[in-house]
Amino acid sequence: MEPVDATQTPAWAKLKALAQNSQVDLAQAFAADPQRAQRYTFNAGDLLVDLSKELIDDDILAALIELAEQTHVAERREAMFTGEHINVSEDRAVLHTALRLPRGESLTVDGVDVAADVHEVLERIYAFAQSVADGSWTGVTGKPLTTVINIGIGGSDLGPVMVYEALKRYVRPGMEARFISNVDPTDISETLKDVDPETVLFIVASKTFTTVETMTNARACRRWLLEELAHRGIDTSQATKKHFIAVSTNLEKVEEFGIDPQNAFGFWNWVGGRYSVDSAVGTVLAIVFGRQVFEEFLSGFHTIDQHFRTADAQHNVPLLMGLLNVWYSNFLGAQTHAVLPYSQYLHRFPAYLQQLTMESNGKRVRYDSSPVTTTTGEIFWGEPGTNGQHAFYQLIHQGTALIPADFIGFVKPAWDIRDGEARQHDVFMGNFFAQTQALAFGKSADQVRAEGTPEDIVPARVFPGNKPTASIMAPELTPSVLGQLIALYEHIVFTQGAVWGINSFDQWGVELGKQLALDLAPALAGDEAVIAAQDSSTASLIHYYLEHKDRSDHQDSGR
Repeated sequence: MEPVDATQTPAWAKLKALAQNSQVDLAQAFAADPQRAQRYTFNAGDLLVDLSKELIDDDILAALIELAEQTHVAERREAMFTGEHINVSEDRAVLHTALRLPRGESLTVDGVDVAADVHEVLERIYAFAQSVADGSWTGVTGKPLTTVINIGIGGSDLGPVMVYEALKRYVRPGMEARFISNVDPTDISETLKDVDPETVLFIVASKTFTTVETMTNARACRRWLLEELAHRGIDTSQATKKHFIAVSTNLEKVEEFGIDPQNAFGFWNWVGGRYSVDSAVGTVLAIVFGRQVFEEFLSGFHTIDQHFRTADAQHNVPLLMGLLNVWYSNFLGAQTHAVLPYSQYLHRFPAYLQQLTMESNGKRVRYDSSPVTTTTGEIFWGEPGTNGQHAFYQLIHQGTALIPADFIGFVKPAWDIRDGEARQHDVFMGNFFAQTQALAFGKSADQVRAEGTPEDIVPARVFPGNKPTASIMAPELTPSVLGQLIALYEHIVFTQGAVWGINSFDQWGVELGKQLALDLAPALAGDEAVIAAQDSSTASLIHYYLEHKDRSDHQDSGR
């Protein structure tokens, strides 16, 4: 299927006219329609999604749905779910949805039952996780392994870190997870500072087992382990096999490293890194949470997958939210999108979404290699409320930029703390509701004057309102609900990419810097010929680095 140029569709012309001539005023819209909140509130799984404070009306929504029809979003969605090779630049299927198919379901792609393969790997992961939990798998000294350190980067780190932080209260007693991703030696040094080498399990997560940052950190961790054990007089001949496992498909490299290939858990080339937390990349989570929690997590994904695949367009939450993002980006000039979880446990969720959204849709060509005809992608960012309120909400409320914002909140807190008679969570959620209300309706000059504000100060205290927000709520942050939230944004990303006609599932923009870093390695070792081949800025910076490194090394050797 060739991509449709969205800008040449009748729906695009209609939306352009609506953007120019039909400015939605939220205060007027709510006053004119007492049922607005009910009409624009939707359910998807356990999620209640209120879109009534978005800059939409029935005409805009209808035109957006027409845009989805005219760009064949539904057809491309079905192609994804059934395993067609929609990742054309790599000639691959896109089947992260297969990672959460229930046991017993079948999906044959390229002659292989991928659902059966997924569950075979899951069963191996669950068996290993149980052996760690019950103490049948131990370190070289026979002690149980209680600290699990995941070594990865990008999708092999951001997803597991975010989920671990989000579901921390579900961690098995006596266990903890830690994460090493940055090749900056500070990361590894701080992470290992108080770790007991006799009770640590390292997971090296790299599909190819060649990722430079991951393998550099893995080798450093192996050296640390062997040195620490040897310092205690412990035989290290089996240390790597007992304290390291792998998430990889390159069994030859895994074995060369010293890991038993039986303890390598693989995943497939139809799983992009940023879509892989529910694959073997989540092995660290299965170990520290256990099988039941991980299965509930997967079931949450599947709930939203089914909703996205089967719900009609008028009630399809990921589809509607993806189309709204197109509305803001392409017709109202928004360049960024804030995600504001009112849950401290979700403090890494915006960072996770940065990779999911920007690595997927930060593209300048369509999937037939022709140039895009409109802006693509958004800058996603955010922090948990209420911290963000005392930082950047000023810009959202009174700045000149249009910044759509998604607020995420929960009815039941993980911890019920009281401040006198008041529940602290009520105070917290009061801020959630107040912020979306203030952004929508603002505060007029007359209201400011009525408070006795001096006239010369009035303009500074006016809130224009009409700032769009989505409110996403659930009863509680459970493993299933977290899976639902992740899948929601996965399919939002898909919808936008399908409208724009881009391939949301490759990431060639990541590769150039990585290759240049490898090419520059000799220069950082002092190779003047390689330095001379660089541009003047890069050469100058490398000379500065080498000069001060040599000085630092000389000073260290003199101590």
